[in-house]
Amino acid sequence: MSAQGSDVPDIVSAQWLKDRLADVKVLDASWYLPVHKRDAVEEFKASRLPGAQFFDLDAISDTSVDLPHMLPNEAAFAAAADALCINPDDTIVVYDRLGAFSSPRAWWTWHVFGHKRVAVLDGGLPAWVEAGGELESTPVSDSVLTAPGAAAAAAQGPDAGVRPDSRYPAHLDLSQVASWRDVLAAVEAGTTGNLVDARPAGRWRGEAPEVRPGLASGHIPGSKNLPWDAVQNGGRFKPAEQLRAAFQGAGADLGRPLTLSCGSGTTACVLLLAARRAAPGARATVYDGSWSEWGGLPGVPVAKGAA
Repeated sequence: MSAQGSDVPDIVSAQWLKDRLADVKVLDASWYLPVHKRDAVEEFKASRLPGAQFFDLDAISDTSVDLPHMLPNEAAFAAAADALCINPDDTIVVYDRLGAFSSPRAWWTWHVFGHKRVAVLDGGLPAWVEAGGELESTPVSDSVLTAPGAAAAAAQGPDAGVRPDSRYPAHLDLSQVASWRDVLAAVEAGTTGNLVDARPAGRWRGEAPEVRPGLASGHIPGSKNLPWDAVQNGGRFKPAEQLRAAFQGAGADLGRPLTLSCGSGTTACVLLLAARRAAPGARATVYDGSWSEWGGLPGVPVAKGAA
């Protein structure tokens, strides 16, 4: 399973990475919810995969909106890629420390901006350690850690453009992204039957509180629920046949275009990877704003319960 036009699989094992470590760029895309009570930056400083750089999902984002880690513009992403010294032909492997929780979001972000040779490390840092992979603990300065995010922030703005001297030709492919207007149009047309929400079942049904204050509880009318951790086992993606059964059990049709949502556009990307393992070539968009946006929009319909 690999992106169209790429010989790099979407999901790679620790052994695959060990065999090619000298030839790839490694990015730590760890990110945590407040309930995790963990600090991704401090953990990166303490230890990381050899040669890894930190990909800050919150900093390399559209900081002009009051939503978490939304996609940046082309100029901001190109500036971040330059700061990371990543070129269009580089092979990238992204990982996180929970297995495959936030790294799929980084994988999708690179894909959306046109990078084909990018993969997620199945099982993340724990799988790397389990496979006998070494960790690096040399000191990392704050200036190095924050440089990509600072570069992205400096390139924000309505008139920003990709710098002429940029090594990275970022091109945002909006065909892979769903907006709230796209979702609302589908709700009004009654065509949200293939919209799949990756949040836990209690939050989707509106029975459990949202992790972000001020948001409505419930789900987008007509959407289906497939919690992101149901497509994994111990931080690793399940085999294709089990993933197909999971999507089918949720009422989703992998033969039709999917729209994937979650709390903030992060674990929706877990479902995207799962869909592509289950059905190579599966077509899908990610609702970037997800429930962080929909749950705070005035006047949009919200459903509760199992329907």
